[in-house]
Order: sequence, then C-alpha cells, then structure tokens
Amino acid sequence: MSQKQLKEAFISNLNGTTLLEISVGLSLAPLCLLCRGLLLILYYLHYEKPLSSRKYNLLLDFVVLICPLLFSCTVLSPVIFFMPPVIAAFCAGIFSKIYSQRKHDIGMSFRQIVNDFQKTYLDPDYIPSITLFRVFVNVLTSISILAVDFPQYPRRYAKTETYGTGVMDLGVGAFIFANALVCPEVRQKSCATQPKFSYLTKQFFSIWPLIFLGLGRLFSVKSIEYHEHISEYGVHWNFFFTLAFVRLAASLILTIFPKNKSWIVAMNLAVFYQLILNITSLKMFVLHGSNGRDTRVGFLNANREGLFSLFGYLAIYMASVQVGLYLLKCRNFVRDWIKAICFLILMVLVLFIFLHLSQVHIDPVSRRMANLSYCVWVVAHCLTLFICFVVIDLMLVFTKLLVNGSSVPCCWNVIQPAHSSKKHDTEAVPVKRESKLLHICLISAIDKNQLLFFLLANIMTGIVNMMIDTIHSKTSFTLCVLHLYMFFNCLIMYILHARNIVLKFW
Repeated sequence: MSQKQLKEAFISNLNGTTLLEISVGLSLAPLCLLCRGLLLILYYLHYEKPLSSRKYNLLLDFVVLICPLLFSCTVLSPVIFFMPPVIAAFCAGIFSKIYSQRKHDIGMSFRQIVNDFQKTYLDPDYIPSITLFRVFVNVLTSISILAVDFPQYPRRYAKTETYGTGVMDLGVGAFIFANALVCPEVRQKSCATQPKFSYLTKQFFSIWPLIFLGLGRLFSVKSIEYHEHISEYGVHWNFFFTLAFVRLAASLILTIFPKNKSWIVAMNLAVFYQLILNITSLKMFVLHGSNGRDTRVGFLNANREGLFSLFGYLAIYMASVQVGLYLLKCRNFVRDWIKAICFLILMVLVLFIFLHLSQVHIDPVSRRMANLSYCVWVVAHCLTLFICFVVIDLMLVFTKLLVNGSSVPCCWNVIQPAHSSKKHDTEAVPVKRESKLLHICLISAIDKNQLLFFLLANIMTGIVNMMIDTIHSKTSFTLCVLHLYMFFNCLIMYILHARNIVLKFW
C-alpha cells in the first residue's frame, strides 16, 4: 500500500466511543479555565498586582489551557476518567488557599458572601461563556485534525465510518453550533431593519471566504494527492462548503420564519429529514450509492454525504440560533444566570432522554448522514459544555469578589453590591475596570481571528503530514510535534492580537 492509502485506512472504518467518555473529556476545558483563573487571582493576592508580562501570560495560558487538552487525547487518554477529579482537586486547593488568605470581607460569614454574590451585577454587554465555547471548540478541533494522524490518538476518538459517537464527530457539529451563536440574526442584525433582498445579498457575499477556502482545499488536496476520508463528505465536498451553505440557507429561512421560532424550524427539519431517510431509499443511497456498491459516478453520487448532511447541520444551526437568542436576554444579576443555568440543565436532560429513545427506536447516531440522533446529540453536548463554562465563569466571579481588585481575562466584568444593610439591594459600587493589558490573553487572541486560526491549523496539518510519516511516529516525537504545532498557531494569534490586527477583509 502507498503512504496515501495507509493514512486513509488509518482513519477509516472506526466506531467511536461512549457518550460518557466524551462528556468527561469535554469537562477538561472548563476545569483548565478555572485553574488558570484561580492561579491569576492567587498571584494577585500574593503580589497585589496582576501578572502583567505578556510572555508569562502566554506561557501560562498555553501550559494550563492547551497542554492538558493535548495530553488528554494522546498519552493520558487511558486515564481520561481520572483527569477531571485531579484538576478539580487542584482547583479546590487553590480556592481554599485564596479563601483563607483573603483580606477582603474577612468578618463576613460564607452565607453572607454567597448572598451578596447572588446580588452581584454582571456586565450584560459581554457574555464571556459564548467566547469561551467558540474558542475551545476551535482549539479542540485544531488539536484533533493533526493528532488523529498519529497512533497515539485513540482510534475511538476519530470520526466514525457510519454509526457511532467519536470526539471528532461531535467537533463537526459543535463548529456549526458555535457559528450560529454569534450569527447576525442572533446579534440583532437581521433583515428587520433592511429590505429582505438586500439582506440576503449581503449574506450571500459574506460567505465568499468560506467558498474560496473550500475551493482552495479541494484543489490543493487533489493536486498533491493528499490523503482524504471520502465517506466523510464525498469526493469534492468539504467542511468549508458545508459551513457556507448552512449559513446561507439559515439566512434564507430566517427571512421567512420569525427567528424566535427557530427551534420549531430546527425540530421540523431534523424530524422530516429522518422520516425521509427511513421511509424512502435515501439512507441506502447516502451509505451505498445509487447502485448499492458505493459508486461515486456523477456529482450527486460523489458527494452524497456532504450534500444530504446539510439538512441535519441546518437543523443544528437553527437550534443554536434559538439558544443564542435565549442567552442574549438581558440578565443583570448572578441569580438571573443561576436560573438560566437551571433551565438549560433541564433542557439537556430532556435532550439526552430523547437521544436515548431516538437511538433505540429510530436510528443510532450517524455523523455521516447527520440524522436526527446526531442532531440531538450535538445540541445536548454543546449545551452541556456551555453550561460548564457559565458555571466556571460564575465561580471565578465569586473568587474575584473575595480578592478585591483581582481580575481574570475573558471573565465577566462585575459590579460588586454594597454590603451595607441600609442600602437597597440594587445599589452597587463599581469595581475597577480591568486594564487593556490583561485582555492580551490567548483566548481573546484566538477569538479575534478564529477563521484564520482554523485555516492556519489546516495548513500546518497538511505541511506536517507531507513532511512526517505520522502513523509510525514514536510517542515522544509525536508529543513534540503536536506541542510545537499548537504553540506556533497560538503564538501567531497572540502576536496579531497584541498588535491589534484582525485579518478580516469581507
């Protein structure tokens, strides 16, 4: 077999892992974020000044936020279930030290501190959990697209062939979900303020970078005979095309239906698509082609997975639009966000129950078809991850209030409630604004150039694969390559952000 055929076989015919293992792995990103925030607060408590060095901020962010995720999907994957408790215990130790050594509110009981915390004002103009979710989906995707070509990456984490739940299967849907959270309709930049035709024209031209990147990937992969998993999207289709067409189709739908009813559209799309799969020969066509022997003759046969999965991805996108609208409702107090978390947890429980029923009685999860079970699974797990980020962010807000003047990048700006019982609950004392320097962090750096980060990761993945025999690499060499790859990508984003450069020209 040629090197190309070996690599294609290496990433083909896989069956995925359990929902529990994926959930445990996803919990690492919020826990790493909590660890980073607590370390910065502890530093401020000891030195009475923030960590101001850009070099050390980058080093801290990379070591605490990126390295554990990289290790978790390579050498530490056999003990993945032990990693969250270990990190959580480390965070608990840091918090205990901060609480015992705090100089603010020493005479107050813990109950009173919690009561004041619930009355804390949060900046309604910025919801950091949305940024965190989008950035970490990008980071995890960037790690996986290269790591999957090395033997140290568990095969159960890679994309499944037909049915199953792999980590990378979730990543594809999560990317769609993350994009919809900040789409123009969610950010209130909808067609309500302009004619529908001009709005759709604007949306059409806004997707040209994705079309351009899709064509660029297509021509480059075919010209250098780069290995590819044909049953993933097809012969000519790729994920950039999926992102573009889902975005355009969603904009068209949202000019017809009210955006606050997008959950109804999402549900109908997913259910109707599943019905068509079950009661017609569409499922057999997607899986085996028009002749039942996996033919790739003709454009539709060649790209059937990519074309028909658009319906499922569109359903995920519309569901995320509804989630985004719910999240952007004005919530000024911590207690309002606690109520929102409870509602989202209830929704997640309902979705997981429905997922179980769907897998047992309708069809197992299939990323290849983006069927009903896949749509429900993606939305349920994305909401779970988002809830974790909100909870972690609230924990950091609570800890910041214990250490007056401390701050954490990409965390809620807060206004501390006055402690005097004579004053009304809503009276507040502004907390000192965080300096611009503190916002030079890896998360905000990637957030400013997310598409560039994803594109750079794809280019670097191709370069590494052309230069290295990945499937026969030793463990130490693999870890060095993956760390250098991620550090280079992060460093480029960090430098651009430090110089306030946003490479967006559309």
